[in-house]
Formats: sequence, C-alpha cells, structure tokens
Amino acid sequence: MRFFAALSLSLLAPLAIPSAHAQTVVPVQFERGASSATIAGSIKGREYADYRIMVRAGQHLSVRLTPTDGSPYFNLLEPGSRDVAIFNSSMNGQSYAGTTTRAGAYTIRVYQMRASGRRGETARFTLDIAVRGSSDGAHSTIPSHRPVDALVAGTPYHATASIMCRASAGTGMGTCKAGVIRRGGSATVHLDTPDGGERTILFRGGTAVSSDSQAGLTVTRRRDVSIVRIGTVEIYEIPDALIEGG
Repeated sequence: MRFFAALSLSLLAPLAIPSAHAQTVVPVQFERGASSATIAGSIKGREYADYRIMVRAGQHLSVRLTPTDGSPYFNLLEPGSRDVAIFNSSMNGQSYAGTTTRAGAYTIRVYQMRASGRRGETARFTLDIAVRGSSDGAHSTIPSHRPVDALVAGTPYHATASIMCRASAGTGMGTCKAGVIRRGGSATVHLDTPDGGERTILFRGGTAVSSDSQAGLTVTRRRDVSIVRIGTVEIYEIPDALIEGG
C-alpha cells in the first residue's frame, strides 16, 4: 500500500491509527533523585511510539534520539496536541533542547519515513531525555521551539497535494501525490509517481535546485507554478502554495 492510500485514512480520522500503524504509549518516569533517563526502543514499518513525560512550565527539556538500527526520527508535541509538532528531527537534527511553555505531558513521537515504513523495516534506537528546573540551578538560554508550520495528521509533511506530472517515457501527463517538508528557506518535496516510483526535489528560496536523480534539472515558470523538468522525460508542475504555505 502506498503512502497516500494510508494518508486518506488518517485524514478521515486523525491519528486513529489502524492495526498496521499500531501506536505504543510509554510513560517516562525518572528514578528517584534523577533528572534524566536513557530508554531503548524499536518500531516496525508504519508503527510509531509515543513517549510521554510530565513537566512544569518553565523547565528545561532536552531530548536526543540515537539510531542503533534503521532510520527513526521524532516529533515533539506539547500537552494537548495530537499532531502539531514544535520540533521535527527529520528537519532539525536528532537533538532538541528548549524551555517548556506549558505544564502537562509532552509527547516524543518516534516514527520512520514513509519509504522505510512501506518496506516494513525495523528501527531501533535510544532516547536520552532530561528535565531540569530553575530550582536546581540550570538556567537555559536556549529559546523554546515554537510551531511555525503544522504537520498533516499522521505524516511528517507540512502539506500534501496532487500535482500534474509525467514520470515515464511514452506516457502523457498524469497526477503525482506530493508531500512537502519545509525548513526555513528550503523545502523538500517527496513525490509518489504513477508508475510506482518516487522522486525527491529540493527547493531553496522558492526555486527547485536539485533532485535525487542523476539527470539534469531545469525550471521554467507559469504564473505561480514551477515546471520542473528532470532529464528528457520527467515533468513536475509544483505550485508555489505547496512550497511556501500560507
């Protein structure tokens, strides 16, 4: 099953994950007198695991994920949030440090990217989690990470869309399913093509600059759409709204 078939289910019932996407919830508690812990875990396929830790507002929270097998990533969600991440390690690296702005259960959601999940791969990892408050002398100068772009429920993407495309020789224009991850001035577009393949295109400053293909890339503009050509066959019509949001 391809990613966007599963996505349609998640959009109908956000995070009501079917058995193939089983969720594990792990409460995190420190040993008496400790302010940190190291936890080993694993996920398979499209499973994800939620590690939940109770904190007070104004404490310093740090999380580091170390993969030991496969390619896991994590999102950090504030209390009460089901799908809006304040930190996404696939874009910002595998370590987070910041000051909590709300009291309650913060969720560290560990998951795999869609390609690894579709192949049923197993990811193993360790999580190093620490919470410190002003009473123990740890005064953080690291600002809290605030959400600047909500994720589409159940995905690592900030937006999804169907775009016009051609991925194979001898075919006309069809549609590709696209998902975008935005980070500062860049955006990475992942595409599921009609022939069952995949393509990834990197944008910087709103302009396509490279792809995961060895063939050359050229870009032309049609009003608010970038026409991205890769080699002599592939064409992808990517609207500015997907790249820039709004």
